[in-house]
Amino acid sequence: MIRDSFGRPVLNLRISVTQRCNLHCPYCHREGEEAEPDDATVEMAPTEIVRLARIAIDLGIQRIKLTGGEPLLRDDIVDIVGGIAGLENLKDLSLTTNGTLLASRAKDLRSHGLMRVNVSLPSLKVDTYQRLMGNGLEDVLEGIDAAVDVGLHPVKINMLVLAGVNEGEIPAMIQFAKTGGTLLQLIELEPVNLGKPYYERYHYSLAKIEEDLASQALRVEVRRYMQNRHIYHVPEGRVEVIRPIENTEFCAHCTRLRVTSDGKLKPCLMVNSNLVDLLTPMRRGMSDRDLMKILRKTCQGREPYYKQPVFQMAES
Repeated sequence: MIRDSFGRPVLNLRISVTQRCNLHCPYCHREGEEAEPDDATVEMAPTEIVRLARIAIDLGIQRIKLTGGEPLLRDDIVDIVGGIAGLENLKDLSLTTNGTLLASRAKDLRSHGLMRVNVSLPSLKVDTYQRLMGNGLEDVLEGIDAAVDVGLHPVKINMLVLAGVNEGEIPAMIQFAKTGGTLLQLIELEPVNLGKPYYERYHYSLAKIEEDLASQALRVEVRRYMQNRHIYHVPEGRVEVIRPIENTEFCAHCTRLRVTSDGKLKPCLMVNSNLVDLLTPMRRGMSDRDLMKILRKTCQGREPYYKQPVFQMAES
């Protein structure tokens, strides 16, 4: 296991496999990538993605998540999944998706080794969903059912909460998740790749929601190696709350490293000034050993975006 200079272990690697998407969500942070999707012409090949995953796993990073854009737009996504799933010492392989293409691909993804999936679903109302995402709500609901049926577990529903748009749907979404055998994640809007007016208009603090969930909870899980997030087991179901904004505790317990769709290491979602190019040296023949040195050095140089003057992650 490798740690950064703040004592945080690096356990999770998020690999963006494309910036392309078939929806146009106004709040999408694109994993912090600044380039517009239409300009994103460079994508890593499956062998390059699998190679980076293998090197990361050799360094002790055992959890891989494939992101985008929309990963299912890649015709070779099952090859990418299968290549990573076959690596030794992998503990978790998951994928984020808007769900519109999931119904037809869930079975193949599962058979190639995908373990679980996160599906973006901000609303169960057709008009609200269409306003935010475009058409496709029916396809997403079918995709969620298919993912559950083929054994992708858990299927997580990512509900980004927006002020004046969908905050009133939280109870219905909790019930939907329970009925469908999924886990609901309530997510606070992040000021990444957003204009200030949009963020100020639609940001909705989940502080009160989390207080209410805590008061009702039969049991509370704390995900220590996932930013100390809390999962509330309430009578209506399970709800995970993600509140990263100006949150020193969230940053203090961050264990993630990212790779952009064009093959750059990204130590922090909020920062683009310290990207490290991996794709160019890979394509010029750099050895695994030297690539590993780059990953190790980048991991050790990570810093929390929101940080107290001094803190150190406590040992287990």
